[in-house]
Amino acid sequence: MRAPAVVRAVRPRQWLKNVLVAAAPLAAGALFEPGVWLTVLIAFAIFCATSSGIYLVNDLLDVEADRAHPKKRFRPIASGELKRGTALALALVLLVAAPVVAWLLVSPALVIVVVVYEIIQIAYCLFFKHVVVIDLVLVSSGFLIRAIAGAVALEIPVSQWFLLVAAFGSLFMVAGKRYSEKIQMEGSGGATRRSLEEYSASYLRFVWSMAAGLTLISYSLWAFVLGDLQTHLLPAITIVPFTMAILRYAYSIDKGVAGAPEDTVLADRYLLSLGLIWVVLFGLSVLYR
Repeated sequence: MRAPAVVRAVRPRQWLKNVLVAAAPLAAGALFEPGVWLTVLIAFAIFCATSSGIYLVNDLLDVEADRAHPKKRFRPIASGELKRGTALALALVLLVAAPVVAWLLVSPALVIVVVVYEIIQIAYCLFFKHVVVIDLVLVSSGFLIRAIAGAVALEIPVSQWFLLVAAFGSLFMVAGKRYSEKIQMEGSGGATRRSLEEYSASYLRFVWSMAAGLTLISYSLWAFVLGDLQTHLLPAITIVPFTMAILRYAYSIDKGVAGAPEDTVLADRYLLSLGLIWVVLFGLSVLYR
């Protein structure tokens, strides 16, 4: 049974990205402390609301381009299933509600993070979507801000290694997404955004390959800092599933099928298994350090 247009328009499948709010608490070993899960779930819900509001704004601005796209023309706003006025009203409600809930239920610091996220993403939708390189950086910042939000919500200090892994990992996923879109568009004979037309496949491959390497290096150095090869091997062991997960995702990018990261992850049981193994091992490594 097909979901209602309003549900599909807020893209619940993409809420998987908001799990990143749990990254900092997991890295700090605080995720297993009493009361932490409630704050993490609230932060997750807040970013589900604000990201859905941004998706609606993006689809409203891109409605004509989406109608010319072989897949995006079926989106609720582009297809006419969801009226523009209704979509705009819903977007405003979500974008206002997110910082308000953050203020009432979490902290003023999280409000700042949410508002910064909204400003950056709206600026991307309005002005920078078609500017090469800048579009990659701004979309990547959305992933990074999600990771930072979890730390801010719980007042957890984050290391420079965590920030480096989150930053380069975000760039890896975004550049990989653009590369896959480029490959798909070359196969269908067109592109929906000017920046995608200006990128070459070789340049995007360079970016996601570089980002993947920097992510692995940063994570490996972080793991060695967290552990001790003499008495605490678990952090170093987590490098294995982490590396395998990066390589598995890179395989999907190389095939040109990683245009929707959330679909790529959910459809690959091996990638999900590697992710689960990494979470368990990493959780144990920080719990017993």
